[in-house]
Amino acid sequence: MEMTMRWFGTGFDTVTLKQIRQVPGVTGVITTLYDTQPGEVWSREKIRALKEEVEAAGLHISGIESVNIHDAIKIGSPDRDQYIANYIETLENLGLEDIHMVCYNFMPVFDWTRTELARKRPDGSTVLAYTQAAVDALDPEKMFDSIAGDANGAILPGWEPERMAHVKELFEMYKDVDDEKLFANLVYFLEKIMPVCNKYDIKMAIHPDDPAWSVFGLPRIIINKANLLKMMKAVDDVHNGITFCSGSYGTNLENDLPDMIRSLKGRIHFAHVRNLKFNSPDDFEESAHLSSDGSFDMYEIMKALYEIGFDGPIRPDHGRMIWDEVAMPGYGLYDRALGATYLNGLWEAIDKNAKRG
Repeated sequence: MEMTMRWFGTGFDTVTLKQIRQVPGVTGVITTLYDTQPGEVWSREKIRALKEEVEAAGLHISGIESVNIHDAIKIGSPDRDQYIANYIETLENLGLEDIHMVCYNFMPVFDWTRTELARKRPDGSTVLAYTQAAVDALDPEKMFDSIAGDANGAILPGWEPERMAHVKELFEMYKDVDDEKLFANLVYFLEKIMPVCNKYDIKMAIHPDDPAWSVFGLPRIIINKANLLKMMKAVDDVHNGITFCSGSYGTNLENDLPDMIRSLKGRIHFAHVRNLKFNSPDDFEESAHLSSDGSFDMYEIMKALYEIGFDGPIRPDHGRMIWDEVAMPGYGLYDRALGATYLNGLWEAIDKNAKRG
């Protein structure tokens, strides 16, 4: 595996490439053109400029997160083929620039849902958190307003102001889209893009829905082992794979994370590894990566990835806000750096134990 960190780009991220370069064991970044809109073609020139900036800092682009999917594709509206053509052109430009992994999601309206961006923990750190009771009490059109005050001035991925301004219209667009239709539209999209993925060896790594159940009645399909195996079978191509995000699949305590990893050997192209602490099955908060700080056995998760021969990029996911840092919630430097070092330590121990027999 290769240890990486997510980087949103100059002007959007409080963390610099120079800082990331100094985190032990981190050699690459997972990045994006953060100022592009879903459906917009990424030019080769912009991709190359981003690549050159990263490489000048002594790192490289290990993958893209995300090339966002236009709602027309998810809904299956008549103009979806034009947006798929744009997506294919972007993939071709990425392939020409020697970038071979794209993380994306197929979630309607909200890319992820949290009810708190700065829940205070006993040690004084703050974390993202979710409480179903809070969601049930909210008007979905006011969802962003309820958390915006704790965003530290950041533009949150999937919660861009221009998108949130049209939440009511988005809900209307998805009113006739159920799980079955959303899945069919995903398969249609994947079948269309597989030829360019095969040509340039681009591994598509779908990110799970977060949390792994329906929120505000919206369909949710990338939530469990059964649905993932169904997707793998529907488009049986190695380039159709997943991002294994322990913190997203782990929101549903019925998901056996190590078992899911072992069941998807050869189709996990990217991994987000983080921990959650559950106060009840529908009230959780994001903890430090350390196993003892949350509810997951991080050793077993990393061991499962090791045993299937996972060799793709991995990154610590959302971190706590610690040491008075002010940054995009979940994406500060300090706790993610601690997480990367911890995960590297687990991997080293697992590797040495395996080699000693």
